Amino acid sequence: MTRSIDRRAVLTGAATMAAATVAAPALAQARTEVSFFYPVAVGGPITKLIDSYAADFEKENPSITLKPIYSGTYQETIVKALTAHKSGTPPVTSVLLSTDMFTLTDEEAIVPFDDFIRTDADKAWLKSFFPGFMENSQTEGKTWGIPFQRSTVVLYWNKEAFKEAGLDPEKPPATWAEQVAFAEKLTKRDGANTTQWGLQIPASGFPYWLFQGLTTQAGAILMNSAGNRTAYDAPEVVEALQYWVDLSRKHKVHPPGVVEWGTTPRDFFERKCAMMWTTTGNLTSVRANAKFPFGVGMLPAGKRRGSPTGGGNFYLSKKVSKAEQEAAFKFIQWITTPERAAKWGIDTGYVATRKDSWDTPEMKAYVAGFPAAAVARDQLEFAVAELSTHENQRVTKALNDGLQAALTGTKTPEAAMKDAQAEAERILRAYR
Repeated sequence: MTRSIDRRAVLTGAATMAAATVAAPALAQARTEVSFFYPVAVGGPITKLIDSYAADFEKENPSITLKPIYSGTYQETIVKALTAHKSGTPPVTSVLLSTDMFTLTDEEAIVPFDDFIRTDADKAWLKSFFPGFMENSQTEGKTWGIPFQRSTVVLYWNKEAFKEAGLDPEKPPATWAEQVAFAEKLTKRDGANTTQWGLQIPASGFPYWLFQGLTTQAGAILMNSAGNRTAYDAPEVVEALQYWVDLSRKHKVHPPGVVEWGTTPRDFFERKCAMMWTTTGNLTSVRANAKFPFGVGMLPAGKRRGSPTGGGNFYLSKKVSKAEQEAAFKFIQWITTPERAAKWGIDTGYVATRKDSWDTPEMKAYVAGFPAAAVARDQLEFAVAELSTHENQRVTKALNDGLQAALTGTKTPEAAMKDAQAEAERILRAYR
């Protein structure tokens, strides 16, 4: 279409005017709009980055208009996406949690990417993503999500606080026992007032996700790959929760009750805690805001090392036109090239999701100057799929409620996990 318009442009006189009159509405009609739900869930100028990507893509693809819609948290975004699906006007593509895969397929809200994989280049692109990230992207032999902003849980520590406590500032705790021992030395008290906690593990927002680090380290897997069974009451799960509870109640190195997800990084910046567990997606923010040298390490090991993967995938909506799906697929491939995956990782702190993105000159230079950026990638060797089941929000809520009950002391870890498992079993029984 564009080449034919260019040829018309060389005509002269009335023919040129007539061609322009015809060509303008034809070009307008040829543009395909791709509405794009994007969740803003972590700190940093994320919306500016997305806007810049959209502008760059449109320059290279003038027949496509990309319309980012900033839709709130992940939880708010999935609700909005499903509401729009049911009303018949969904966004063409969305970045939603990788764990929403079963919910989206159950609602018949998305289409598999396999239908768009046609060439050898397409096949190579699909195989380029880390296998650990594909565990929450594929089921029943089909690929439903494309990893985009993915993460693991990592340990951040204040090197100055370590030095003050007589600890090696370059050596994080490697085991559960060391984590407690280090936290005891790092906790500062002024009479009855604690001025610096040794460790904070958030229990709001995504408590199940942080907890899954502990359960993996204890040797437990919370769900099966079919997404229709959970093991919340397994002895290893109870052991992991008891360890978390003991950090505050027995060892007194962790704030009591529920530690807030959103305020934990700020507590770290303000030296109210010396170590914290949070997403590698906060890496860029920590680098910008911590006014002291800090370290980033893999989570300490229990019986083994381990962390869940996390973060968001691209999905393609079912109730949109084929042309819109094709345009969105083109954008998803464009934004996940090795160079752009590397740039996204550098700019945000998320793990660049393709193996080959780590071989780009930009990423190599970044890691050479900031080795902490490679920690989450290296931890993928020990990572497991994030908790994901049918009726995922309800099944996850059962676990979150149990975790908070144990952390606040209203239930024992054993009772909390027994009740959580009973609720999950009630919900999932219909899917077996």
